Amino acid sequence: MEYKVKPFIVKVGSNGSASDVATQVESYVRQETSDGWEFVSRGNIDTQIAGNAGCLGIGATPASSTSTMVLVFKK
Repeated sequence: MEYKVKPFIVKVGSNGSASDVATQVESYVRQETSDGWEFVSRGNIDTQIAGNAGCLGIGATPASSTSTMVLVFKK
């Protein structure tokens, strides 16, 4: 059995709704299933991004974190 994990970033405007998000996810899942993949689940991957000390402290940036939604498919 093969698995595929694909990142998914939702794009909505300032007036976007949960329905808009669901429509985008559904469209993405339909695209993958048309290629023979079966949707398994959705999850989030949290990532720590290292900071940068800069040059003598100039331009230094603190560490940060981000979360990316992923969709899991199997074949």
